[in-house]
Amino acid sequence: MKLQQLRYLVEVERRGLNVSAAAEALFTSQPGVSKQIGLLEEELGLTIFERSGKRLTAITAPGRIVLAMAQRMLVEAQNMKRVGEDFAAESSGTLSIATTHTQARYTLPPVIQRFVRRHPAIRLHIQQGSPLQVAEWVMDGSVDLGIATEALDRYPDLVTLPCFQWAHKVVTPRDHPLLAMQPLTLAALAGYPLITYDATFTGRSRIDRAFERQNLRPNVMLTAIDSDVIKTYVALGLGVGIIAEMAFDPARDEALAAMPVSHLFEGNTTRVGFRRDIWLRGYEYDFMELLAPQLTRRMVEATLKGEGADPGL
Repeated sequence: MKLQQLRYLVEVERRGLNVSAAAEALFTSQPGVSKQIGLLEEELGLTIFERSGKRLTAITAPGRIVLAMAQRMLVEAQNMKRVGEDFAAESSGTLSIATTHTQARYTLPPVIQRFVRRHPAIRLHIQQGSPLQVAEWVMDGSVDLGIATEALDRYPDLVTLPCFQWAHKVVTPRDHPLLAMQPLTLAALAGYPLITYDATFTGRSRIDRAFERQNLRPNVMLTAIDSDVIKTYVALGLGVGIIAEMAFDPARDEALAAMPVSHLFEGNTTRVGFRRDIWLRGYEYDFMELLAPQLTRRMVEATLKGEGADPGL
């Protein structure tokens, strides 16, 4: 039995029993994957996949047990490598982070800057996507840490820890009539074309819920995943923007005015997530504490051991 055979097995299951897709993902050939799975079945003396001709059609009952074991073995093999990296004499390694555009653009730059100063030999990789993509990338081991406001806490196999809370702001051109309205109301906002985030990004669900609770139908005429795109179209006079508060900088966004709207929309919590079964290296603990000072190594380890619940904010 070889680890490579277990990787083939797990990847085939992950790709919906599509051997060609699994082979492509693993940078090998379809016949090679099929042959190694066959050899593994022969060695174990059981059938892992049901077949119709050359096509895999289902996973057998013993196959599901073997797959679960294979997944655990691969995780532990990766953990052994991570332990080696953590205790190596040289402080080197790679930290892969998945996050959304807003976090990458507005939250992470000072964190990354401090991290690089502390760990100059660590290579960093930042991958941007939707909150659901961030969660999936953490789940499948493509990245080490995920940072997002939505979706992460829906996955029981992830440990998710709150980093900080934030609110939305409404942005308009400097001469907009809404600026004279104190306090701003949802009914007033609903009277203008709105430009805000895509449905799964940056607290959009809380924006929608606020309007629904007052039986209002907002005129969302444009959505984007990028706060800078939203602000660009607001500056052109195409609508009123609703963005994350950290995405507004009075010095940089001098063509726009911003209004706090914490009285209209629920607050948002950005979380960091990682797989429950992964060994965390020392510099990953450091990164989380730089991101959110309350996430000390002691706090994170206590949460992992079940000695403390959500560490709060």
